[in-house]
Order: sequence, then C-alpha cells, then structure tokens
Amino acid sequence: MTTVELTPRQRTWSAFRRNPLGMGSGALLVLLALVAIFAPLLAPFPEGYGADTSQPPSAAHWFGTDDIGQDVFAQVVWGTRVSMAVGLSASVLAIVIGLLIGVSAAYFRRLDTPLGMLVDLSLSLPVLPLMILVAALAGPSVRTLAVVIALFSWPEVARVVRSQALAIVPMPFVSAAKVVGGSSWWIVRKHLLPGVIPVVGVSVVLTTSRAVLAEAGLSFLGLGDPNSWSWGTILHKAQQSGSLASAWWTTLFPSTAILLLVLSTTLLSVAYNDARNHRSDA
Repeated sequence: MTTVELTPRQRTWSAFRRNPLGMGSGALLVLLALVAIFAPLLAPFPEGYGADTSQPPSAAHWFGTDDIGQDVFAQVVWGTRVSMAVGLSASVLAIVIGLLIGVSAAYFRRLDTPLGMLVDLSLSLPVLPLMILVAALAGPSVRTLAVVIALFSWPEVARVVRSQALAIVPMPFVSAAKVVGGSSWWIVRKHLLPGVIPVVGVSVVLTTSRAVLAEAGLSFLGLGDPNSWSWGTILHKAQQSGSLASAWWTTLFPSTAILLLVLSTTLLSVAYNDARNHRSDA
C-alpha cells in the first residue's frame, strides 16, 4: 500500500493541530483579534462621567466601574483594539527592518561585519530608558508608540533572520542560481526570503507580545495617547486615581488581558517550533 508523502508545511500543520496548547493559544489570539475588530459592537466608547462610581463587577457592569463611573469592560474592549494595533504595527515595522538587515548581512558578506556591529550595539543599549526618553520627546500618540517600540525591537529579529539565512546561502541551489546569472535581488526573493519566512512567522507573534508589553509599560508611565484607550492607559488612570488599592477590578481585568495575550503568544510560538521540528515515529 502506497503512502502519500506530506510536504513540510503539511507535516508542520499536522503536528501543530495535535497540540492542544497551541490550538488553544491560537483560538485565544483570534478571539482577542475579533474583540479588537468588533469593539464598537461590543461596548460604547468610554467617555464622560457616570452615576455609578467605583462599583464592583455586577450584572449591570461586568467588570465594574472606575472612580468617575466609566465602565471597565468598555475600557478593556476598546483597549484591546489600541493595544493590539500598536503591537501589530510595531511588530510589522520591526520585522521589515530586521528582515532587510538580517538577509543583507547573510547574503552580502561585506555588509556582515558593520551590520553585525550595529545589531550588537542596538542589543546592548538600555532599551526601556531610551524608549521613555524618545516617547517623551516625540510626544504621546499611538503612532509614536508604535514607531518607538519598533525601533528598539528589530535587532532580535535581525539576529534570528541572519542566522537562518546563513544556513541557506551555501546551499547548492543558491550557487546554481548565481551560475545561471540570477541577480542578487532575484536570489534573495526566490530563495532566501522563502527560507526565513518560518522564522519570521514566529518572530511576528513574539514581537507583537513584546510590543504590547512595551506599550503597556509606556502608557502606564503616562507616555500613551491620552485621547485613546489601551490596557496600559487603564492601569495608568487607575494608578492616578488611587484605585489600585481601593478598587481591585480596575487593574485586574486589563492586567489579565495583558497576561492572556503574552501567555498565548508564548505558547503558540513554542507549539509552532515543536511542530516544525517534529519527527514522526517510523
């Protein structure tokens, strides 16, 4: 009886879907993305003042209310949209920069040393103080946060991409492409980029979670956009109003949202790596 040979992508998916933690984490990320997309349908935008101030969770207010009567559930829902938008935007920008630098360092050997020094220098910098300084000088806004986080997140992506690309450059098909006259751009586009895409996929997930954490930290310090909601902004306003000690629900739910996002992205990346390196028993 003949057996059908699966492609590497099919083998990876087959192994991944048998991992309950990976599938559960993926489902949770999809749920958070749906909350972000359909935020206007789930809760009204939190603004103004309400009559029920500092009320604990109830049937009327699932996550309770803050010191000025705003619904915490609405804050968390709308905060999901901003936090994930900042995280995803910063991740995409960091991936693009890291991908270009990593592939260039691996393929163009003359650039390897200077680009490697640039990456090492960037990784040695005190990231959080510099993020705070740049965000404070540029002014609080969602776009500023995304750019600042991306500018300090790309070195790790570049190092991983370079390592993967270095294993592809000596391959026979790359040498054959050079012999037949393939341009550097054509070789990079046809051979190197497809080879590093699996690593980039993991980097997108992990960089997004780190960007969300960075955004939450900067917003908690008061460097977020005051005209929009994010999970960090909710924590900042709870700290400013003194609700951290008196109204536990104002910090529990946004903190739980951050925890769930970071935990799910970590488990998803671990499950994906396990699936890529999976070896079926013969």
